[in-house]
Amino acid sequence: MTGTPVRLDLSSPSRGPRGKPPRHFVDLTPDERVAAVTALGEKPFRAKQLATHYFTHLTADAAAMTDLPAASRDRLVEDLFPQLLTNVRTQTADGGTTVKTLWHLFDHAKVESVLMRYANRTTLCISSQAGCGLACAFCATGQMGLTRNLSTAEIVEQVREAARALQAGEVPGGPTRLSNVVFMGMGEPLANYKAIMATVRTLVAPAPDGLGMSARNVTVSTVGMVPAMRKLADEGIPVTLALSLHAPDDELRSELVPVNTRWNVDEAIDAAHHYFEVTGRRVSIEYALIRDVNDHAWRADLLGEKLNARGKGWVHCNPIPLNPVPNSRWTASDPRVEAEFVARLRAHGIPTTVRDTRGSDIDGACGQLAAEEDE
Repeated sequence: MTGTPVRLDLSSPSRGPRGKPPRHFVDLTPDERVAAVTALGEKPFRAKQLATHYFTHLTADAAAMTDLPAASRDRLVEDLFPQLLTNVRTQTADGGTTVKTLWHLFDHAKVESVLMRYANRTTLCISSQAGCGLACAFCATGQMGLTRNLSTAEIVEQVREAARALQAGEVPGGPTRLSNVVFMGMGEPLANYKAIMATVRTLVAPAPDGLGMSARNVTVSTVGMVPAMRKLADEGIPVTLALSLHAPDDELRSELVPVNTRWNVDEAIDAAHHYFEVTGRRVSIEYALIRDVNDHAWRADLLGEKLNARGKGWVHCNPIPLNPVPNSRWTASDPRVEAEFVARLRAHGIPTTVRDTRGSDIDGACGQLAAEEDE
């Protein structure tokens, strides 16, 4: 854990036990929400009203809940909607259409989210952990270590805040809806499996019990936690799986992504292919291109061969120019080398799209704002 330990005021009724966020409406099932409102002396239908305000109107503000009696809404909001995220810093780029936010959690742990508006979609990149324990060599978050897992509500609150800002027209381009969510922020999503799956179910649940998003527009990323990847395939929710591979050979990948020493390249690719076989959903292979480290043409050939060995049409590659981290020896590939890498993959018949790297001028790599605050 980074920084100075925080002393919590555990006498406050809004705080949960040490290290555990306070109970939030989102953490409850629909039946549990009914039980919670009736325990406060309210009629059961108040649970549906609260869900409509939160998931449809995207508000947890008691003053906006005008269909509830004033005394009831104040009590309900105080008990069921504790403030989980505090915006401590926001940076924008691309004319305001890229918004990166540093949040403090209830215990002052730090996470980041990035909202990106494009011509035909809006995408939110969210965090699932404060820090990360997997120590990938080129990752700013990985160098922070793991503080803790986020709760379901802490993750969903990142989504609601972004959806609210878009709905209110706070991002240039006029009011719009949030269309895509990617678990590619701070942390390894599949290391927080229970909360991730509860979040996914909340994202795709129809109103008023969830945000009503398409599962196909939700992407869950992993560096290759093989058992969890296989478990995800059996969930029956066709999210997009993204495998952050970054090297096709075990020697280099074990250096870049230490979890490879537990589940190697072939095991990770096999689990990704299994996901495709079970769900029918094409898998994304994420590959951060690092100058003179993993961007060699022969590695592109090896990657293409390994992917084709499992079949055709099951995968899409996303090479990503590395978002550099200050004082790091890692940097993005030369554009000509990047172009050759992409050409080699395509020559193997692998659909390949270089990922747009937004926010490089606003500490775009996940973890940079949080790391700066600790300096």
